Amino acid sequence: MKQLYDYPVKILLAFEMAVNGKHDFFKWLLQNGYPELAALSNAIRADTSAINWLLNNGYRHFAAFDAASVDDDKALEWLKNHNHSFLALLAEASRGNEKAIEWFNNQHLEIFVRIARQIKNFADNQTFDYHKNPL
Repeated sequence: MKQLYDYPVKILLAFEMAVNGKHDFFKWLLQNGYPELAALSNAIRADTSAINWLLNNGYRHFAAFDAASVDDDKALEWLKNHNHSFLALLAEASRGNEKAIEWFNNQHLEIFVRIARQIKNFADNQTFDYHKNPL
């Protein structure tokens, strides 16, 4: 089971850009053997088909991370209870937890601080549009 820390920094930078909505990076991840990161980037951007892809293709931990990174405390507990402490800590950093961010900085894992900030920025800038709510 692949973890985020297993990927080279170059790939994580492409993932960060995909989370930021840069479609060319999403496409690059998809076409170069990283469909799970492409799906995770879209899941973070609220694409339910991407979440389903993660769940159906052996990446439940990434789907749980997506939910935990915003506000789902049950998903955060699931990560902790299933030995995904790194993803749980990254989810906390993505929520703006300064101690979690400090831990990544102290470990010289700045790429994960960048990813956490990208996720938080996306989540903080979402607005609910009741016109788009399915009836």
